[in-house]
Amino acid sequence: MFFWAFSTRQEEREPGSFERATMEEKAPSFKNLSSREYQGHKKKVHSVAWNCLGTKLASGSVDHTARVWNIDPLGHGKVKDIELKGHTDSVDQLCWDPKHPDLVATAAGDKTVRLWDARSGKCSQHVELSGENINITYKPDGNHIAVGNKEDELTILDVRKFKPIHRRKFNYEVNEIAWNTTGELFFLTTGNAGTVEVLAYPSLKVLHTLVAHTAGCYCIAIDPIGRYFAVGSADSLVSLWDISEMLCVRTFTKLEWPVRTISFNYTGEFIASASEDPFIDISNVQTGRSVHQIPCKAAMNSVEWNPKYNLLAYAGDDKNKYQADEGVFRIFGFENTQHS
Repeated sequence: MFFWAFSTRQEEREPGSFERATMEEKAPSFKNLSSREYQGHKKKVHSVAWNCLGTKLASGSVDHTARVWNIDPLGHGKVKDIELKGHTDSVDQLCWDPKHPDLVATAAGDKTVRLWDARSGKCSQHVELSGENINITYKPDGNHIAVGNKEDELTILDVRKFKPIHRRKFNYEVNEIAWNTTGELFFLTTGNAGTVEVLAYPSLKVLHTLVAHTAGCYCIAIDPIGRYFAVGSADSLVSLWDISEMLCVRTFTKLEWPVRTISFNYTGEFIASASEDPFIDISNVQTGRSVHQIPCKAAMNSVEWNPKYNLLAYAGDDKNKYQADEGVFRIFGFENTQHS
């Protein structure tokens, strides 16, 4: 009944043949694009994230470091990178200040959260929290940072003082966290019977408990236009939700393994999703159809679209021929003719 209800709603909203054809005509072609590899870490990369201008990419690694890479969106010029050193355990996730293109925050297994100046590579603020940090996200206005740890505790930091202003321990598995585009809603994907908790912010009162999937919900992404959010699950599905109605409007079914990471492109037209499958799927958000698949050699840990261009950064558990971590990430979206 659960999935039948979803499929019925999908039929009601499915675009007509003329509408689909128009979408397909307007859609950019991914077929002539390729990926470039960037190597700098000594161990596998857990997280990649673009700054608000789409000109710098940060990568966080099991090797205890993060790196900031200056990326020309057209793929020209030599890539420069700077190492951010200071953590004493794996840098599991990172995120950029949404209002400042040179401030990046990192969350690590050493229990600390650090704020870095990407121009100098220096740590400007740091705070030690109560557990091994695995999730971090900025509020859209840049004033607060939310951090999640392995003990299912959420901490909200005031960015100006870089001190906790709120802590909450949950009695269920919290996997990923996100604010909506206005910062009024706060989402938790959980391992609790496939549910997503939607909280009011700043009160953190529960507004909705959404039964989104038949297994644990691992990841979440917010459409940059503010219409939808998407949830990736251990049941190998990605569900698309209308944020105003809190109703599922579509599911994406191309992956066969638990969905680890998802991201909307800057127009909200495409969604990328990845798992242990040997490809990253790119699907059209409105039609639900897969438009391209990027081959990959390992399970993916992080995918993220550039906020200004159709460039997709991705990183996973890649190994070399000696079965050692390659410490690489890749960016898809460059013209083949420019590939060197």
